[in-house]
Parts: sequence; structure tokens; C-alpha cells
Amino acid sequence: MSPTAEEPALFESHLTGLNRISQGKVRDIYEVDADHLLIVTTDRLSAFDVVLPTPIPGKGEVLTQLSNFWFARMQPVVANHLTGRRPEDVLSDPAEQAMVARRAIVVRRLKPLPVEAVVRGYLIGSGWKDYQASGAVCGIPLPKGLPMAAQLPEPIFTPATKAEIGQHDENISFAGMEKLVGSELARKVRELSIGIYTRGAEYARSRGIIIADTKFEFGLDEAGRLYLIDEVLTPDSSRFWPAAGYRTGISPPSFDKQYVRDYLETLDWDKKAPGPALPAEVIRRTSEKYRQALEILARPG
Repeated sequence: MSPTAEEPALFESHLTGLNRISQGKVRDIYEVDADHLLIVTTDRLSAFDVVLPTPIPGKGEVLTQLSNFWFARMQPVVANHLTGRRPEDVLSDPAEQAMVARRAIVVRRLKPLPVEAVVRGYLIGSGWKDYQASGAVCGIPLPKGLPMAAQLPEPIFTPATKAEIGQHDENISFAGMEKLVGSELARKVRELSIGIYTRGAEYARSRGIIIADTKFEFGLDEAGRLYLIDEVLTPDSSRFWPAAGYRTGISPPSFDKQYVRDYLETLDWDKKAPGPALPAEVIRRTSEKYRQALEILARPG
């Protein structure tokens, strides 16, 4: 069943059978054992790196189901952190089992890389602002005269540091990433990231969605093997534009949280915590946009 805006939202999980060891902007992470974690994707929403006080009902289920779809689709390209174990099997309380059934995953316990792997296929967001100021995006020169939302000649890789909650991610150069993780691993992550983005963007375009940009996260096991982790090509980590309504010169309509960002830009808010509460109409429309993205991309056929 698809989530609906009328369903109760989960802002924060409190599982009695497992120890919660971390809480991110959206995900609560629990220890299953020495080698495995349970990740619960809540309905929290962050914008401008601030967790908003108003959750989006069903959002966590959408992110989990869509990520699982992409993890399976990208399996020939890169290994991922999924174990195949059902989240219900690591909890004993029936109410908790029901709560996490569609919004949680049991994963390998890996060491996350300290960078976000950002791939941009179109000129939008902070990339557009950077281009206007410098003619480049994160130091990568681009042709002159490109309009907002223009498709780039080829996807570019622009890594960023991972900020703590309430702090802002910062773009870094590829050389800066090499200093953090080493040259060989940095090159491998760049190659994989562009490959995953390209493969996903081609598929999404066949379903009528343009993936303008996205970010990935990777982790290492004790043997140094690289895995795709966290989430993949979701409305939280990507910009999804309906292909039918795409044109340059504007910020196109979207199936992602850009709708919320656009609303927040109309407020007198300094983009620092605490964030403002969202009105009912924004909550409803955001929930619908996330659900549409899942139905369009993951429907059979």
C-alpha cells in the first residue's frame, strides 16, 4: 500500500529491543550485533541542513522502498550494504515490527567515507550560483552562457564534506577528497558515482523523470571493500524534474523537497535551527510529490 498524507507520521523511533547508537537528519540507527545495524528511515525532513519540526507522513517508507529498488538495480555496478534480512526479524515487539516493516533495513556495519559523492547533470541550486559567480562549478570550468537548469555537457563529480546536524555541508575539490580518503579510493568513488548516476538517469528519463543531480554515500568493510550505503536516487538525495515540464531559464517543477525549499525561501528565516513548522498544504503536497516519484520510478513494466 502506498503511504498517504492521512497516515500518522513517525518523527522519531524508540525501539525497546535494540540500542540506538546514532541519529541523523532523517535516519535512526540501531545496533543489531557487532556486524549489523538496523536503519529506520523516519518522516523527518531537513532543508538547508536543518531538521524541520514538521514530519512528512509516509516519507520514510517512500525513501526506503525507492532506495531498495535502486540498490537492486545497481547491484551489477556496485555492492551495497543490504543483508537481505527482514527488519521484523530483529525485533520482538509486534507493534515495533509493524512500525518498521516498510521503513527499515538491516545492513552490514561498515565504515562510512567522510565525504558525500555529489554528481551534477544539470546546472541548478548551489551549482548555478557558483557558475554565475565564477563560470565554474566547484572549480570545474563550464562553457560560457549556460542558462539556469541547462544540461551539462557531461555529468560532473563535486564532492562535499558531511556536516553534523545543524551545520552546512561544504563543497571540496577533488584534490581535497584525495587528501581525505586517498587518491585511488577517490578515483574509484568518482567513477562509480558518475556510473550510477548515468545509469539511473537514463532509466528515470525513460519513465519521464529527469534526475538533475544527486548525492551518494559509500562505506568500507574491514577488508577495504567498497559498498554503496545510506540511500540511492531518492527525492531526499536528488532533484527529480518531470521531463514533460522541463525547460531552461527557470527552476523546474519537481518531485522532491525543492518544493519545501521554495516555500521556506518565502519566509523570514535565517536557515538556522530551529526551523519553521510547515503548513498543512505544504505537508500534503510534499507527501504527494514523494509518493508520485516512487510510483513512477518503481512501478512494474
